[in-house]
Amino acid sequence: MAELLNIQALSAGYGEAVVIQNVTLSLHEGQTLALLGRNGTGKTTLINTLAGATKQHSGSITLGGVQLHKLPSHERAAAGIGWVPQERNIFKSLTVHENLTSLARPARAGRTAPHWTPSRVYEMFPRLAERKGNLGVQLSGGEQQMLAVGRALVLNPTLLLLDEPLEGLAPIIVQELLRALSRITREEGLSAIIVEQHPQAILAISDSAAVLDRGTVVYAGTAQSLSTDPQLLERLLGVAR
Repeated sequence: MAELLNIQALSAGYGEAVVIQNVTLSLHEGQTLALLGRNGTGKTTLINTLAGATKQHSGSITLGGVQLHKLPSHERAAAGIGWVPQERNIFKSLTVHENLTSLARPARAGRTAPHWTPSRVYEMFPRLAERKGNLGVQLSGGEQQMLAVGRALVLNPTLLLLDEPLEGLAPIIVQELLRALSRITREEGLSAIIVEQHPQAILAISDSAAVLDRGTVVYAGTAQSLSTDPQLLERLLGVAR
């Protein structure tokens, strides 16, 4: 399995403030990385840095052979990044269908996985199909999150970045999203990095895991090794299995 993402000695933050320091991680094609840590440890900053929304101070980011760190943020989607930020950033004055069609782009040359279209997003999220004529502002929080994921998918990315996609959602919606994310990554083979405050659910659908503390990587290994070690979970994250 070929390496898709390589992060070397990455330091970044906001203005002159450095939030993440000397981060080195890698991800192979078709794999999912659970990015974990307590509040304020730099998880969102790392995701934002991959998307080009922070000031990078040093290090490199290579995605599929492309030196991502040399590209401005608006070119990173074309390079293969699909980003679902905490704020979701859907167009609330547009309909569900307009949100999807306004961003849809063809898949990259040589891609073997099925192409993502608005129709395939509706198949993945039937709730959106039922509300395709509704404005973004008329959707529930869970529906907005589904739309945010769908908007990232129709970019046909090679790497999906999700920043706390389950935050603040009702349990039934959490389970629906987890099933969809598992299908997108496990069955469709799309590589992903998922930031989550509560690790158990995300570790169950991930291949590898990384834990940040004070902006540095303090654990990098398999998701299974972390999920089945209650003492390590407690020490790193303050939670039991």
